Amino acid sequence: MSKLALSNRTYVVFDVKNKLHRKWFAEFNETRTWAKCPVRFVIDNDSGDLVTMIQRSLIQYYVDREFKKKTK
Repeated sequence: MSKLALSNRTYVVFDVKNKLHRKWFAEFNETRTWAKCPVRFVIDNDSGDLVTMIQRSLIQYYVDREFKKKTK
């Protein structure tokens, strides 16, 4: 294994329910760079654009949380 391979960040699919994933995306929004993110996010569908995929999943996540029907 090369020394470069040791420094590679792990590839993960963005999980909107993971608070760390949301935090890292918030940091990306502020800095417009993934340089300090300890992982590399990958696209899990055919959306084609990582940032758009994450934004759409965040929108759905927060809309569901705010307007979720309460069951008795």
